[in-house]
Amino acid sequence: MTFSANLPDYIRDDITRNVTFALEEDIRDGDITAQLIDADSRSTATIITREDTVMCGTPWADEVFQQLGDVDVEWHVQDGDRLTADTTLCTLRGNTRKILTGERTALNFLQTLMGTATTARRYADAVAGSNVTILDTRKTLPGLRAGQKYAVLCGGCQNHRIGLYDAFLIKENHVTACRGITPAIERARALAPDKKIIVEVETLAELGEAAALKPDQIMLDNFSVEMLKEAAGMPIESALEVSGNLTVGNAGGLPKSRHWFLSSGALTKHVQAADLSLRLSAEDREG
Repeated sequence: MTFSANLPDYIRDDITRNVTFALEEDIRDGDITAQLIDADSRSTATIITREDTVMCGTPWADEVFQQLGDVDVEWHVQDGDRLTADTTLCTLRGNTRKILTGERTALNFLQTLMGTATTARRYADAVAGSNVTILDTRKTLPGLRAGQKYAVLCGGCQNHRIGLYDAFLIKENHVTACRGITPAIERARALAPDKKIIVEVETLAELGEAAALKPDQIMLDNFSVEMLKEAAGMPIESALEVSGNLTVGNAGGLPKSRHWFLSSGALTKHVQAADLSLRLSAEDREG
């Protein structure tokens, strides 16, 4: 699958805005160090990874150099590829000033999104072949929600809701404010019948109440192993999502009688940036 060729609308819409802001905060009224280089100098440069990682972020890097202009990017890998250390990601050809001005912004997007994709791939690999699907959460870097959600897909996991607008997630405080699970679900259906409804429950009694109303998904918050076994035996049509108490390390112990979703904020917040480097070719530095 070529991820970057099949970008969901919510991702495509954010790329230009992300890059425009990132370049503006970095350049402001000019890259004074780049001005040391002859204005007509042209160079070739490569970006490499110094460690094993998962590729992600090509549309963001492309947008950086598209906005700066006069730089062509040739990719040698695709988003979602597993890479080994010293792999060349791409070759840049064009105006030397523009390459160096865009270097840090492009690398910032790449290193962050590749770090996220690599974390997601580690989680996906841990449950491969099982009855568990890993979901992300909204615990993302401010302003980079779409990018990190995309990176999760590149790493082999799946997206939960994107934001507050595309699905109901009825949690404890919503239940309290609505005076119960049943009225909360009924209000959600009346308000937006076409929206997905996810309900968080903390007890087996709440699970039974929610299941009777058949929401799209029920989130089992901090259920013990014994409670999960009992939940697996209940006649529930809704998808079941586990949140808390389980990790990818012990998710294999979930009952095999049904499919489970396991949501984890770690996919997008426990991320280490990939170690990348951009280097100009010495023979091409002069214009």
